[in-house]
Amino acid sequence: MQTQCLCKADWKMHQIGDPTMIKAVVPGSVYGDLLREGKMEDPFWKDNEDKACALMENDFEYIGTFKMDENMMNNDHVVLHFDGIDTLADITLNGKKIASTNNMHRTYEFEVKDLLKGDNEIKVYLHSPNKFIYEMSKEYPTIGSSDAMPGFMHLRKAHCMFGWDWGAHLPDAGIWKPVSLRAFSDARIDSVLVLQDHKKNAVKLEFKPDLLLYDNTTEEDVKIKYTVTTPDGKEIAVEGCQAEITDPEIWWPNGYGKQPLYTVTAVLTKGGKELDRWERKIGLRTVTMSREPLDIGGEEFCAMVNGVKIFSMGADYIPEDHLLGRVTPEVTRKLLEKAAWANHNCIRVWGGGHYPTDWFYDICDELGLLVWQDFMFACSMYELTPEFEANIKEEFKDNIKRLRHHASLSLLCGNNEMEMFTKFRTWVSKESEIRDYIIMYEKIIPDMVRELAPQTFYWPASPSSGGSFDEPDSPDRGDQHYWEVWHGNKPFSEYRKYLFRYCSEFGFQSFPSEKTVETFTDDPDDKNIFSYIMERHQRNGAANGKIMNYMQQTYRYPTDFSTLIYASQLLQADGIRYGVEHFRRNRGVCMGAVVWQLNDIWPVASWASIDYSGRLKALHYYEKRFFAPIMISCEEEGMVTMGKALNDYPKDFNKSIRLAVANESMKDEKLTVHWALRNADASVVKEEATEIEVKALSTTWLDKVDMSDIKIFDQYISYDVCRGDEVLSSGTVNLAMPKYFHYENPNLKLSVD
Repeated sequence: MQTQCLCKADWKMHQIGDPTMIKAVVPGSVYGDLLREGKMEDPFWKDNEDKACALMENDFEYIGTFKMDENMMNNDHVVLHFDGIDTLADITLNGKKIASTNNMHRTYEFEVKDLLKGDNEIKVYLHSPNKFIYEMSKEYPTIGSSDAMPGFMHLRKAHCMFGWDWGAHLPDAGIWKPVSLRAFSDARIDSVLVLQDHKKNAVKLEFKPDLLLYDNTTEEDVKIKYTVTTPDGKEIAVEGCQAEITDPEIWWPNGYGKQPLYTVTAVLTKGGKELDRWERKIGLRTVTMSREPLDIGGEEFCAMVNGVKIFSMGADYIPEDHLLGRVTPEVTRKLLEKAAWANHNCIRVWGGGHYPTDWFYDICDELGLLVWQDFMFACSMYELTPEFEANIKEEFKDNIKRLRHHASLSLLCGNNEMEMFTKFRTWVSKESEIRDYIIMYEKIIPDMVRELAPQTFYWPASPSSGGSFDEPDSPDRGDQHYWEVWHGNKPFSEYRKYLFRYCSEFGFQSFPSEKTVETFTDDPDDKNIFSYIMERHQRNGAANGKIMNYMQQTYRYPTDFSTLIYASQLLQADGIRYGVEHFRRNRGVCMGAVVWQLNDIWPVASWASIDYSGRLKALHYYEKRFFAPIMISCEEEGMVTMGKALNDYPKDFNKSIRLAVANESMKDEKLTVHWALRNADASVVKEEATEIEVKALSTTWLDKVDMSDIKIFDQYISYDVCRGDEVLSSGTVNLAMPKYFHYENPNLKLSVD
């Protein structure tokens, strides 16, 4: 097959009704082109979002001109191939309309050989997404997330582009993925399913090709030859559609081993002439989710890789930018490398965005980040008309085939939060939507996964206990979204009341770094979290007040904007640390802590650990500590909270600590644990050291230590765990809220040259 990329064609774009053409970039978007050419203001600056959203009340048109590669015409077929169009488009080639599209999440291609000539013109007419969802919401008033524009669920477009509780109303449009011409004769390779059978010291590969045959060509007319290349470039013998790899190099998640990748190449020939080739990198591994019963009741929900049960540690990923053209392999790599740096071993792709581009999964393969992949449905009901069903089936087929070979793909999940909300009738407007829910997520998708990716685990929803509306957010089975801390205004201590099996969402908000705030305002009057502009860059209702409510429970009141920004990030970090350390102390029951969320889509106050500008919040540094392979933590008792005098506590009020060491590595460790009771100036009152052995993939608890004599406002406890002289993990704990502790001024000084 021959390919001519059209991304470098002469592309121009204009708003319908305005004949002025501007230079366009493909892949890219309307907003990106308008902004680059000075035809719109920065949509992230102050409240420019409103103007940018209003622009999408209009239609836009892309026009690309290119010269045809004459060699392409020597083939029997030439198709125009779009990897992605956002979203409602009419496509014209050389004056003839060839198709319309209505799904951002699909690939499209159309036979065009008869229309091509030396000089060619493509027109892509993009209809207003705003007008479409408005009209659909009048005709079909389906209910969905109140943070998004009404009717968002009626368009197969990233839902969060219409607004979310961390996202702006910026429903961009455009040719957001590459476009090309593909020429071929007789047959071509659509995809190859690679099945793995793991035995002792060997992995057997089986290849099942999906061939597209044309012009009376049969499978007997063509041959397909496979090649497997090792990570160091050696070829492995392939017999027909099978290969056996002895002494295989096994792929592991980050922190458990290396990530070697083999290359599989399939070459399709007819009469000795090459027709097409398909090449992908794979990792040799098995991955599924274990749901074994637990002695304490319920069942575990645990990622099992190569037969090893791992504790999933990571974060939820949302689209990286409202302006899709800004997301490049380099941008995504920087983000995911920051996740791996913080000891993440997994990442959940949330279902209200879009399926990431191929490079996202390639980078996850390289870094060892297991991908929990939602299908793109979130926080809404969907009407399963015949047209909608046909549309989403093509979407599923495209994406399952595209993703199934990746070593990092660990789980396919039907939707975000819809089983739970359907059971509670939160967004249900008619009973037929419940029937449609079951058909979509418990019939159509699992059937297609079984057919197209039979070795990939399928989960009907997040959260879920396995489907059929059977206690979908049970703490004893499946995965959980826990939001009593934050949405429920419960204190951080609430985490310790639960032994979740796999917490796939939990989080706490903070403000972006002050330098990031400066990217959307230069007015000193705006630098108040209750100013109009700061609240426009906060999409979770009264969240700024909520941050302050939690802050007054924990810290003294910040004295200025800079301190408040910093304190909000420390508060976020400490709250999530409190939960994760508890989950890891109870390894074996809880086997997953996936923090909401990793990244931002624009500069905003949110739950992210990395703000939109790529700056690490305090939480991300904390994640490097509490997701470390060996981590020590403290379960303290006797915390003095607000509202009570010391003499209000009972005489037998227990003040104690109990340390635990989690070992999420593949080897047993002989370690030394130290703890010390210290005065505020860090001088030691008393201390103790204990030698312990912590088995691989386990947690070891130490004995409880009485702290009844501690002066809670003037003394604190430090602790660490060491391998020889190397400190692997450390921490401190107060038995009074930080705002009550008598800290000493460290008299820090800083000079900058």
